[in-house]
Amino acid sequence: MGSQLVGQRAIIVGGGSGIGFGSARHLAADGATVTIVGRTAARLERASAELAAGGLQVGWVTCDAMDSESVREAVAAASDDGGRLDIAVVVPGQGGIKPVLLFDSDEFSANVDGNLRPVFNLLKWSGRAMVRNGSGSFVAISSTAAAFSARFLAGYSAGKAAVDQLVRVAADELGSLGIRVNSVRPGLTRTPPAERSLENQALSSAFLDGQPIRRHGEIADIAAAVRYLAGPESSWVTGQHLAVDGGHTLRAFVDYSEIVDMADARAEILGNPRLAPEGPHI
Repeated sequence: MGSQLVGQRAIIVGGGSGIGFGSARHLAADGATVTIVGRTAARLERASAELAAGGLQVGWVTCDAMDSESVREAVAAASDDGGRLDIAVVVPGQGGIKPVLLFDSDEFSANVDGNLRPVFNLLKWSGRAMVRNGSGSFVAISSTAAAFSARFLAGYSAGKAAVDQLVRVAADELGSLGIRVNSVRPGLTRTPPAERSLENQALSSAFLDGQPIRRHGEIADIAAAVRYLAGPESSWVTGQHLAVDGGHTLRAFVDYSEIVDMADARAEILGNPRLAPEGPHI
C-alpha cells in the first residue's frame, strides 16, 4: 500500500460497486480515509466488508445522490471534525437507447437530470467542505458519449455533456480557492450496468472495431484515472476530461440502429410502429 494520500479524507458517491468501488480501493490503498455512499445499505456493507478482507478500512453512509440534503449529510459524515474534505468522486448516471424523436419529454429530462444532478449536488456540498480545507480535488465520471455524437443515446449524451461543461465552469470558478475539478470519460467498461452490452456480441465487436486498443475497459483502468486526478500527481490539472477508452474517441461512436433492435422513428411517427425492448445502459 502507498502513503501518498495519508491524512486525506475522500467521499465516493456510487462507491458500493463498479467504478466507485474500484476507486475506493485505489484511494484507500494509498492511505486516504474513504467513505463510500449510495442508496442501498446492504450493497455498501458488502463492499466495505470486501475491502476490509483485503486489509482496507472504509466507512459507508446511505445517500440519495438526487437529493441535496441527503448529499449534504453524507459529505458531513465523510469530512473531518472541522467539516473539511480533500477528495470527492461521483459516479452515478443513467440512460437508455432510443431514437431522439421517440423520447417522452419527462423521460428525456429524467435522463439528463439523472446524470447531472448527482454531480451538482456533490460539487455543491463537497466544494464547500474543500473551501474550509483550503484545497481539494473533485472527480466526476462522465462518458465518451459526451465527446462526440452517440446516436440513439440523446438523453444520456446530453446529460454527460452537461456534466463536462459543469466541470469546466466549476474548475474555472474554484481554481482560485485551491479546488481542482475534472472528469473521466470511460469507454465501454466491464461494470455491472454494462453487462448486457458486453453480452451482445455484435455490440461488443462494434466497440472493439472502433478502438486502436482492442479490448474493453476494466474497472481498474477507470479507477486508476480517478486516483490520478484525485491525487498530488495531477496538482496542475483542472477543467479536463480524461478519456480512458482504448482510443475509441479517435474514431466514432457505434451506430446502435445496426446492432440493437429498436423502434423505428419514421415508422412510429407515420403510424407503423415496430416495438422493441428497452436498450442497455452504458
